[in-house]
Amino acid sequence: MPIKSNLVLWIFALIALVWFSNLEYRKLVRPDEGRYAEIAREMVTSGDWVTPRLDGIKYFEKPALQYWATAIAYTVFGQHEWTARLWSGLTGFLGILLIYYTGCRLFGMEAGFYSALVLSSSLLYAVIGHINTLDMGVTFFMTLSFCGLLLAQKIPEKRTAWMAIAWMAMGFSILSKGLIGIVLPGAVLVLYSLLQRDIAIWKRIKLIPGILVMLAVSAPWFILVCRDNPEFFHFFFIHEHFERFLTKDHGRYHPWGYFIPILIAGILPWTVALFGALAGAWKRDNGQFQPGRFLLVWIVFIYFFFSMSDSKLPSYILPIFPAAALLIGQRLSEGGKLFWHFLPVATLSAIGLMLAPKVVHFADPIVPVELYRNYVPWLMAAAAVALSGSLYALYASRKNRNSSAIIAMSLSMLVSGQLIMAGHNSLAPSNSAYRLAQEIKPYLKDDAPFYSVAMYEQTLPFYIKRTVTPVAYKDELAFGIEQEPDKWIPDIQTFESIWKKQPYALAIMSPQLYAQLEKELPMKMIAQDTRRVVVKTP
Repeated sequence: MPIKSNLVLWIFALIALVWFSNLEYRKLVRPDEGRYAEIAREMVTSGDWVTPRLDGIKYFEKPALQYWATAIAYTVFGQHEWTARLWSGLTGFLGILLIYYTGCRLFGMEAGFYSALVLSSSLLYAVIGHINTLDMGVTFFMTLSFCGLLLAQKIPEKRTAWMAIAWMAMGFSILSKGLIGIVLPGAVLVLYSLLQRDIAIWKRIKLIPGILVMLAVSAPWFILVCRDNPEFFHFFFIHEHFERFLTKDHGRYHPWGYFIPILIAGILPWTVALFGALAGAWKRDNGQFQPGRFLLVWIVFIYFFFSMSDSKLPSYILPIFPAAALLIGQRLSEGGKLFWHFLPVATLSAIGLMLAPKVVHFADPIVPVELYRNYVPWLMAAAAVALSGSLYALYASRKNRNSSAIIAMSLSMLVSGQLIMAGHNSLAPSNSAYRLAQEIKPYLKDDAPFYSVAMYEQTLPFYIKRTVTPVAYKDELAFGIEQEPDKWIPDIQTFESIWKKQPYALAIMSPQLYAQLEKELPMKMIAQDTRRVVVKTP
């Protein structure tokens, strides 16, 4: 059926309702959500918006854009779970709208609409859009950069404006996560121009003015932070980029094929459509510039770039999903039988419905079986929604009602993904310090030291609204501790000596360490869970 503008508005309104309704329900979980929520909180508390700090210690692993955005959200709306996740949620939703607009201009309204539906319902994209991590923000700005480039070629009369937006977006990408914001788009452009033998594109992208725009956006903060912290340059540009990419130092090494199952599962329910879209993307389009080929180069290069890295996380390939959604949306708009696209989703949903109760077998002493039992109804509901949507999509596709099938599949998978995310809060007692923080708040005193012994619980400082003193623990705080060694205690023996002299103090440690120290140190347990024990001086 033809796509009507009123239908598009109603569908986007429904997507927005589902998308933003799930930012507050879950407690922040370790490690990323607690880390990035706390850095922004300390910015607001200290008033220093130049030097990021985690637990009061200099933290230079990432640039400051998301910290600023979250700090602004805290200042305007208060410090909540939803304000901590707002930047991820907002940039994720804006990415959907951006893909819709770009798809409409490049391939037609139907293709743009389908592209937006594909992106909003892709499992990995929807999940990362509801987690407080940096990947969705950088994905949005990298998407804006390639969309600006594509639209600049498509609409010559507005080329200058769209290229200015593209270059500005690259600047914000750099401020979001570093040099990948320019390295990846730049490498893709080089590869495309060589493969397409389109050298003239370098004249059309406004290279020199564009670089100046990019630097105007990104350079000021780097200049300021280097001025205040001379050690920043080497750590950020050398260690965090080249050494992280080329070495296994961060403990994130995975084999070369690591991203294959992530891509296959992450693009669900559009996995079958993806392969068809990629296979047809190299066909010649009308005009000098070939957007399909550019998108294909974008997807393939970014996938192999991160596959070659010795440091891998699932979210690293997120920037390929908007480009893949455009190609899939274009492919779906061409018509054809979709029955075999949806049958695997229905099958997997049915299997998921049957296997959901088996999740209790993942229980261990850290995440006990009771928590998994609480998660089971959510997983079953998610599988049931996905199964219902895919069965209707199968029926509609058999009746040649492709639009109805695509809409049903997209909305049901979006809801299903959010049920999985909301249900994950069942595991929060083991993955978040929220409950622990509520128990120890009556014992907190502004002038009383709080020690974190041989561990750092990422979500605790956000929930107790204060920093702790690390003891015999460095990990990601190591570089900051080297710069400010007075902000930690290097070993347990020194801590024991200090603890015995304190009139009043608190400490958090693992249950195993507590069992060792309770025989030697005067302490009283005031709260505990499977991961942590909190004590105070007697």
